[in-house]
Amino acid sequence: MDEPEGMRTTPLGLVRWIAWAQRKGGEDWVRSRDLTPEQAFVLGYLVQTPGVIQRDIAEMTRTSPASVSSLVQGLERRLLVERRSEDGDERRKRVYATAAGAELVSGFTEAMAEVDDAILAPLDDDEQAQLLALLTTITAQLAPPRR
Repeated sequence: MDEPEGMRTTPLGLVRWIAWAQRKGGEDWVRSRDLTPEQAFVLGYLVQTPGVIQRDIAEMTRTSPASVSSLVQGLERRLLVERRSEDGDERRKRVYATAAGAELVSGFTEAMAEVDDAILAPLDDDEQAQLLALLTTITAQLAPPRR
């Protein structure tokens, strides 16, 4: 695929390029663990929010309950998550990351910090501070990102 026109010549084209490099770094880390980005996201969510129901996962990932069911089943077969019923209600199971699942996604934040450092490496500390100030000015007028 050819580079989109303006990628290297407009400020937002350059921001998209940086975001692409950051995303690629994250995807490479996830793939090195034999996970899809969706599986890694769900495992990370379960580590942070143990015991959610599948409907909560569907809402967080903005996907269908059927897709979540399939994803959770795949993670369950790999012993990365487990479903447990509460109070004997077999229809309403809560989903938890197993220790193996939590271990598999641990270190993601640190890996992404390394990607960020590599992206910003051409800038000295003053230039990084200047870039931060400029981006802060721009983002101050925007609505915060939401899932």
